[in-house]
Amino acid sequence: MSKSDTGTTPTVAVTGAAGYIGSRIIVELRETHPDWELIAIDNMYRGQVDTIGAVEIEHVDIRNRGRLEEALAGADVVCHLAAISGVDDCAENPDLAYEVNVTGTNNVAWFCRKTGAGLVFPFSMAVLGDPEEFPITADQPRDPLNWYGRTKLLGERSIETFADGAFPAHLFLISNLYGEHAVSDMSIDKPTVINFFVNRALAGETLTVYEPGTQARNFVHVKDVARAHVQSMERLLHQLEHSETGTETYEIAGQEDMSVMEVAEIVREAAKLELAKEIDVQLVENPRSSETTVDQFEVDISKAIQKLNWKPSEGVSSSVRELIR
Repeated sequence: MSKSDTGTTPTVAVTGAAGYIGSRIIVELRETHPDWELIAIDNMYRGQVDTIGAVEIEHVDIRNRGRLEEALAGADVVCHLAAISGVDDCAENPDLAYEVNVTGTNNVAWFCRKTGAGLVFPFSMAVLGDPEEFPITADQPRDPLNWYGRTKLLGERSIETFADGAFPAHLFLISNLYGEHAVSDMSIDKPTVINFFVNRALAGETLTVYEPGTQARNFVHVKDVARAHVQSMERLLHQLEHSETGTETYEIAGQEDMSVMEVAEIVREAAKLELAKEIDVQLVENPRSSETTVDQFEVDISKAIQKLNWKPSEGVSSSVRELIR
């Protein structure tokens, strides 16, 4: 029986609550569990909103452990999204990426170890580097190709250590995000590859595809990712009631893996159908030498389906057309 089943109102916290995924999680929580107490924090480095409905986002930097623990006090589950995310941002700001993604994550995990709160942590496909087997699972070797992936790997390892015998934690291996969502009348998005292509198409600009163009990615919508986090929180509350500890790792991905060139063609065709615009697609030199160029990217999401009762519901083609409309 979970805490919510006993009549006790759970308190859940989201770090990075003003960001792309975090803000959507707050929206999902307000819709699916309006009785839950919510703690929302962000230092607004990349934050896009100050409030989400009646939820005020408190200005807290996860690098300040005392301030963080004060803000998280009373949380039964922490959904930890605060991060310097993305390959370029981490490469350009390596010290900041270390302080936030490694030290900040250690601070969150240490809070959970001291209080016994459950923890959800997404650590990205970047930890794998070049996948060697398909479908991809979280059991595969870690060999990150960039600083972003290395910082996420350090976060994963520290949570495994902190959680052992102390609290339950879910680690999410998340594939490539896309899509947008709304908070009140504001559209929230991020310059991921599909969103980037859609924005260029809307502006009538050429879609530039990094060579060779055959490199594949698995794409998952931000709304599906947010739902996975909420369903993870539900399971963590159940595990807390049964005094379970340690980590469980889940692959959170879409059911479509396609080449970047295929994605560009989907966007080009949608622009033609929805806007009557002819958009060019051009191959350009890839500035990222440390980028995986595998031509398939299938991900095994069976564990998330079985244990979290989650599966993706959004599709790339329909989402692209909706974005362009």
